[in-house]
Amino acid sequence: MKTKDKINSILIANRGEIAIRIAKTAKKMGIKSVGIRTHKEPNAYYLTQVDKILDFPEREKDSVPEFLDIESLVLLAKRNKIDAIHPGYGYLSENAQFAIRCTEEGIIFIGPSPRVIQNMGDKIVAKEIAAKGNVPMLGGSKGCVDTLDEALEIAKQIGYPLIIKASAGGGGRGMRIVRKQSEMKQMYFSASSEALAAFNNPSVFIEKYLENPRHVEVQIVADSFGNVIHLGERECSVQRKHQKLLEEAPSSALDENLRKKMTDAAIALAREAGYVNLGTVEFLLDKHKNFFFMEMNTRVQVEHPVTEMITGLDLIELQIRVANGEKLPVTQDDVKLKGWAIECRINAEDVQAGFSPYLGVIKALRIPQGEGVRIDSGVVVGSEITQYFDSMVAKLIVHAEDRESVIEKTIKALDEFQIKGIKTTIPFDKAVLHNEVFQKGEFDTSFIEKEMTSMVYKDEQEELFAALFSVDHFRKQNLLPETSEDTIDLWMLKNRINNM
Repeated sequence: MKTKDKINSILIANRGEIAIRIAKTAKKMGIKSVGIRTHKEPNAYYLTQVDKILDFPEREKDSVPEFLDIESLVLLAKRNKIDAIHPGYGYLSENAQFAIRCTEEGIIFIGPSPRVIQNMGDKIVAKEIAAKGNVPMLGGSKGCVDTLDEALEIAKQIGYPLIIKASAGGGGRGMRIVRKQSEMKQMYFSASSEALAAFNNPSVFIEKYLENPRHVEVQIVADSFGNVIHLGERECSVQRKHQKLLEEAPSSALDENLRKKMTDAAIALAREAGYVNLGTVEFLLDKHKNFFFMEMNTRVQVEHPVTEMITGLDLIELQIRVANGEKLPVTQDDVKLKGWAIECRINAEDVQAGFSPYLGVIKALRIPQGEGVRIDSGVVVGSEITQYFDSMVAKLIVHAEDRESVIEKTIKALDEFQIKGIKTTIPFDKAVLHNEVFQKGEFDTSFIEKEMTSMVYKDEQEELFAALFSVDHFRKQNLLPETSEDTIDLWMLKNRINNM
């Protein structure tokens, strides 16, 4: 069903799989999608999925990455009479100034208002809003901590361990854990310096540190008519250096009573903030099932597909409709959580080399298929993984009737997922899913450090498979004679042996 006439075209200020994701929904809604071609990847796959391609304007200097250049993006939309801009995730998606410039130029920003982005992006202000909404919070400083002496005084009040966080940041940057007083000086100045470098703001605040919590987030969506609903929660505790690697929905840590308390708190926060559009309220959950507000992300999340799988809702469509001034097409009673979903982020990284980025060209690609299996990808055979962009090349999302079934189904899908030419995190994803602690659902954010003896899962027949693929490679290079008129599908053979 087409939206009202307000949004007829959308400039996608992003790239890769999220650009394709937005374009697909726009097409379904009868809206023209417009992609941006950059000189860094002029033949990118996502450009084949949009209705119109615009070349990024030439600039005298290339000091600011294309998708962070506010004025060039706004000018591109205005010159081409585009109605709205969707920022996706990352880049400028949580930049209040970008939303302001869109509004000033009469362009609809698909996201919350600049005021809300700024308020929730400032961790101090966000905590004040949460307090007004009676959302549970950890003890800590009431505002920014401007001096080392002040930090030491707060530490005396709340005790160690504690955590220093950048007031304007996220993603683990400007964050330091302090376990004893002798560490405070170094950690305080280190966190402040990193915050300045990452966010151009050295301000930090202090909270009591929870040892090994679970990380659970609630998806909310709100319209401009006062309707605020939740779409369930996601479990995001499989992390490395505060970066999420694998997510699922719902969370195995929540029962119905705890789920209601947590989702009610998320809705209360959204109402107190005057929130409109899609947002994620993130909580820490301790071993006693007490939860505490951490932050709110004012954009679509990388892991949003698991919520789509268990609700049957298109979250990008909800974003667009709300930005278009429409009422939410669903009520809270309409939202039914069905089954279980897991998302594996497939990154171009060498897991055994400390998850370092791996550059190269994708020479062969086979993606899993079947009911309940979804691939969100921005690459095809021939795509080049460069140093210019994020290392994520695809997301594997799997849905089944329960958690045990979805783990089994995801393992099978990962066995079928084949990428040649680059190293990926698929072996890591397999290691997680085969881990007994993960399978029991009794893990927390210390899972990788404490419970994983190996970062990769190795097939029992790995040496045989390596030999077979080597022979096949040399044969295709005409370095070995053909021994049969029939071509052996080695990936299919590999999966058959694994399933024996």
